[in-house]
Amino acid sequence: MISDFKELERLFEEIDSVLQNRVHIFIIGGAVLLYHGMKRATKDIDLVVGTLKEFNALERAFQKLIFTIKIPTFEYRRMELNQIFVREDLRIDLFQRTVCEGFALSDAMKKRAKKIKELKHLAVSLCSNEDIFLLKTFTEREGDIDDCIALAQAGIEWSAVLKELKSQIRNSRRKVWVTWVGERLDILQERGLAIPIMNEVDKLREKYFDEREKRQSSGR
Repeated sequence: MISDFKELERLFEEIDSVLQNRVHIFIIGGAVLLYHGMKRATKDIDLVVGTLKEFNALERAFQKLIFTIKIPTFEYRRMELNQIFVREDLRIDLFQRTVCEGFALSDAMKKRAKKIKELKHLAVSLCSNEDIFLLKTFTEREGDIDDCIALAQAGIEWSAVLKELKSQIRNSRRKVWVTWVGERLDILQERGLAIPIMNEVDKLREKYFDEREKRQSSGR
């Protein structure tokens, strides 16, 4: 478990010292909440890079820093983990652009991200609360619902969440996503969270089920 973001800052400096190519990493997941003081600790650090070249550069860096490789477990079945690196209490989940069932690091997400560190070879950015919230509605990991509540209570721009959801569905052509997100939002509402975009999400769900029923009726 990591309870102090300064541990990650030291890690980033280590990584920079062994990198030979320019790499820009985007932090998602619990580490973002840890940075903002919304979470006391996180068991893994989720990092995303936009290109295969950057992924390969980071993989070599972790190997030089004596990290070992671990196989993803069943709870990550929807996640598209490229690699897990472990060293003592540090666990790094590394993704190359695509994070979950086609959910990808988009240009809009990059623009919303906050750059927190600029080193010789390494740039580090935090993905926005809106994008972390949306991504956590795609997953089934323990604690993600609580994280969503913390993010919402800290304040998020709901229109950005809805716009990114529509964009991700359109670009991936995975319309079924709206049902997954809708189910998680239902749970959040049951937990007392007010979700201003719920009517729009419900309409998207209804449209998905109507289109599926028509396809089934026509035998397609």
